[in-house]
Amino acid sequence: MSQEYVFGWHAVDAVLKREPERLQRVWIQTGRQDKRVKSVTDALDGLGVPWKVVHRKELDERVSGVHQGVVAAVAESREWTEDDLLAQLAASDKPPFLLVLDGVTDPHNLGACMRTADAAGVQAVIVPKDKSASLTPVARKVACGAAETVPFVRVTNLARFLRELKDQGVWLIGTAGEADATLYQADFKGPVALVMGAEGKGMRRLTREHCDQLINIPMLGHVDSLNVSVATGVCLYEALRQRLG
Repeated sequence: MSQEYVFGWHAVDAVLKREPERLQRVWIQTGRQDKRVKSVTDALDGLGVPWKVVHRKELDERVSGVHQGVVAAVAESREWTEDDLLAQLAASDKPPFLLVLDGVTDPHNLGACMRTADAAGVQAVIVPKDKSASLTPVARKVACGAAETVPFVRVTNLARFLRELKDQGVWLIGTAGEADATLYQADFKGPVALVMGAEGKGMRRLTREHCDQLINIPMLGHVDSLNVSVATGVCLYEALRQRLG
């Protein structure tokens, strides 16, 4: 069975609560005896999942990143397909609320975007298969469990999939520094997908051409751009504000 690692207490706890069948083995750093550890180990015992107390060095050797004293080996998560997402949107009675990340290659930024997407009620995060970060252990850890709750869809041809979303009545709002309209002039209340580009380069040309509207985030200081995960948070929460009425 294929295997991957999840680390950090939020990420491991999210798998434990939502996809316990994926858990294969857990390692916990020696010296931890708090309530959180007991809660997790009791749950693991109840599921029959083996766990072991080890020195920090062993955890450091298993993963690269701040593991917070816990690492889990898990079965690979099922990756959503384009058809999976389209079927979910067709079956839902809620207007689609999606996030498209075009060219975000830093797993820390991806994880942060996933975390905010979960908090804002986004139904799926969509990325191209090429020139994009994947859900690495680092991305999952930064996502604090959101990688286990928000469908992550990697599409072979992003421009083609954006056309499919438009055919489904989804309005595509892209961010671009040179746009004439601001974030606060956009209408996010209906079926909508927010499209964010990579830092520096922004969206690719074909992605930009498929957007129904381009907006910018007002910048009143001396810097001319925001980190992509911060910009995503700003946009998603303006969208959420509108969608909450």
